[in-house]
Amino acid sequence: MSDNLDLSEVERFDRTRLKKTNTEEKNTLPPKETIQQEKEFVKRS
Repeated sequence: MSDNLDLSEVERFDRTRLKKTNTEEKNTLPPKETIQQEKEFVKRS
């Protein structure tokens, strides 16, 4: 790897050519009730 970085491509980058995207947040956590049930199960074991 070179210590001298070539930033010429970055300087010429045109942000106006990028496409707009919509992001969706995904909730991957289980519901609160499921977490509570698992906690109770672990306590009993």
